[in-house]
Amino acid sequence: MKRAMEMQEIIKEGERSEPVLEVKTEEEAEPGHYSKLKNPSEDIYSEALFGGAPDKTKAGKQAEGNTRLYRAACLFLTIICLVLLLVVIILSVKLQTGSTVCPERAETAAINRQSPPFAPTCSHKECQALFPNIQPQYPSLLADRGCQQCADGWLTLDRSCFFLSTFRRSWDDSQKICIAKGGGLAVVTSQRVQSFLAMQGKMQYWIGLRHKGATWTWVNNTVLRESYWADNPLEGDCGILSSEKWFKASCTDYTYFICQVQL
Repeated sequence: MKRAMEMQEIIKEGERSEPVLEVKTEEEAEPGHYSKLKNPSEDIYSEALFGGAPDKTKAGKQAEGNTRLYRAACLFLTIICLVLLLVVIILSVKLQTGSTVCPERAETAAINRQSPPFAPTCSHKECQALFPNIQPQYPSLLADRGCQQCADGWLTLDRSCFFLSTFRRSWDDSQKICIAKGGGLAVVTSQRVQSFLAMQGKMQYWIGLRHKGATWTWVNNTVLRESYWADNPLEGDCGILSSEKWFKASCTDYTYFICQVQL
């Protein structure tokens, strides 16, 4: 009986001393994992915004950077196109206004800028010594104008200055150039003038002779009286001096010309 009672006490003490096993669920066993999901910390948001961004966020930033690069490239190309267009416009305007001058026109402009075909350089007495054949009935004219000599590039014969061009024009254009210089195309009134011009010129030159109606007339409106036509003067309405002879040619043809200015 006594032993039985001891056994019961031992059993009771064992029940008291044995630890009670508690059965916990997975959620209760690891509460930290789910608590983090339920209550996300500030670190999660910071990771999403800085450094730890998802792949989609990085791809968006890269696409945005590419878009800016494309826009900058398009702006640069647009500026280049505008500059090139401006250059083309400027060049076209210069071409239309004659900024590029052919050599003949440049030479014409240079000649037009020269000094007039004559300039007073001496007194009345010196002029009489230089031109002894001047008639005495014109002393007042000489006193007013002084002694006038031809400018550089012009040839002097008696009371005339002659200019032999080094570029070619039509008859009408040649006459306009000579008028701008203060005279007109050369009028050959004598064998002396004919021989002088033929000796000076090595080319074919327009002279101030043109066919009007049934007669040949000089640019000073005098009718042709003494002529030096070649045996076969060809056909045309304007006269050309070639060596010792004259030839006819179309007034629209281009050749050299001789200007004459009276002193």
